[in-house]
Amino acid sequence: MFINRLTRPKLILVKKILFLVSILCLLYSCKEDSRATAPFDSYSVAKKIRVDKGAVVSAHPLASEVGRDILMQGGNAVDAAIAVQYALAVVYPNAGNLGGGGFMVFHTGEGESYSIDFREKAPLRAHKDMYLDSLGDAVPEWSRNGHLASGVPGTVAGTFLAHRKFGKLPMDQLIRPAIALAERGFAITEREAGGLNNYAEDFRKYNTRGSAFVKEKAWKAGDVLVQKDLAETLKRIAVQGQAGFYEGKTAELIEEEMKRGGGIMTAEDLKQYEAREREPVTFKYKDYTIISMGLPSSGGIMMQQMLGMLEPYPISEYGFHSPAAIQLMTEIERRAFADRTEYMGDPDFVEVPVAELVEKSYLESRMADFTPGVPTPSAEVSAGLMVKEKEETTHLSVIDEEGNAVSLTTTINGAYGSRVVVGGAGFILNNEMDDFSAKPGAPNKFGLLGTEANSIQPSKRMLSAMTPTVVLKNDKPYLVLGTPGGSTIITSVFQTLVNILEFDLPAQKAVNAPKFHHQWQPDLIYVEKEFPQAAIDTLEAMGYVVEERRAIGRTEVIKIIEQGIEAVGDRRGDDSAAGY
Repeated sequence: MFINRLTRPKLILVKKILFLVSILCLLYSCKEDSRATAPFDSYSVAKKIRVDKGAVVSAHPLASEVGRDILMQGGNAVDAAIAVQYALAVVYPNAGNLGGGGFMVFHTGEGESYSIDFREKAPLRAHKDMYLDSLGDAVPEWSRNGHLASGVPGTVAGTFLAHRKFGKLPMDQLIRPAIALAERGFAITEREAGGLNNYAEDFRKYNTRGSAFVKEKAWKAGDVLVQKDLAETLKRIAVQGQAGFYEGKTAELIEEEMKRGGGIMTAEDLKQYEAREREPVTFKYKDYTIISMGLPSSGGIMMQQMLGMLEPYPISEYGFHSPAAIQLMTEIERRAFADRTEYMGDPDFVEVPVAELVEKSYLESRMADFTPGVPTPSAEVSAGLMVKEKEETTHLSVIDEEGNAVSLTTTINGAYGSRVVVGGAGFILNNEMDDFSAKPGAPNKFGLLGTEANSIQPSKRMLSAMTPTVVLKNDKPYLVLGTPGGSTIITSVFQTLVNILEFDLPAQKAVNAPKFHHQWQPDLIYVEKEFPQAAIDTLEAMGYVVEERRAIGRTEVIKIIEQGIEAVGDRRGDDSAAGY
């Protein structure tokens, strides 16, 4: 050995050098370990990017970066969408989720289209009168807040079904970034701080255990949110697969939380939950093919109805945000929402006349009483009345190098869902039971009615407005889009499509221009704050009632152009695009 041949003084010197080297290595490794456990506090928002290979746009910059990294590691669009969804469950807790559900539309580079339904279900012990008091009156609080408001979550099952059919990278690799974000923490934005502060009392009121979302002092931008319990839940899913959520410890924690809070969801509900493949809604609009989500989402059918009613009119000649265009689109929205309420529900429970609703002659008849410049009062448009939907949903859009496109919308319904965090598991449960009709045929506190088609039944999926959509041009992906926003999802996607396909607006303007919304009842046109006053004045002179409201939607759009891929995040939030 070399060391054995050294003289004693030299041997002592060598040992000192080796000792110093070992100390330096230890210090360096500690530095590396520290860096590997430091919070994610450095990221930037990109509202618009132009790239060549693949792109992701979502509600949070960290989640979009996760998706881009998965694409760069060789994952496809489905892999990236799954990774982004798990990341959003950490960094966007008011809508990103493990405890909710949603819909995925997927168009392959080979030209095939698929959709996956992972909407929440009513628990087995649910019944149509569960939100009525002793007098038979609906109690809105019961279906909106607390343990009784939660449907059986579908998000985890949906990601695993998508992965089994279309995934490329190992599932644990897709969940790993979310685990790191939960375990190490991330710096929250000003919007996130405001949300956590606004709902702090609700978290205290409706939770049986403490949670990471509540602290003694008010949250502020730059504070680090660490979610250790959520990290452990994600680890169980990464190691055990779907069973790591719907069985075993996580299922036990959910059932225990339900028992403590008076909920009705059980381990059996979780074990029986299944995500389902559905036939996507696919139809032609002029030179484009539209691919969207079918029931129990009403979005795809309504998109086919609205674009079908629009097609005979030369709307591009009317001009963007012209009173004539706004009035035409308002009257189309009014009629589609009337049909939605009367006929649509979970197709596993309700026979919905889909073919008749989208038939060309029927759509022509719906517009027979439309008169330019004259409102059609909603009282004269027959059908039932709509159930109000909450707006805390989130959407992500992805496209990869091979031309695979994913449009994915998920929700926990209200802001922070039911406000119930599962003790020991760290995630928020949805309040989707409020999307059912609590009492069909009777008004709720908003004066709105529901119908029998969307009444509560065990294992039934509540009707949704989520509208994940892919548009093809020359049989190739052209647009990938969707938005949160409750009932405004449908009108926001409709307007974004018209803005691009008819008014030829750049994607960024189509997303960020002020929007309007009509949902049949109440008989109002809602507009965002920045909406053109001249158009409002003209509409009011026609006889419309126009009311200003807060932001409508947060649309995420990917557009494939000659120069490559353009991805746009909505100005209304921390939405951000990433790509390469």
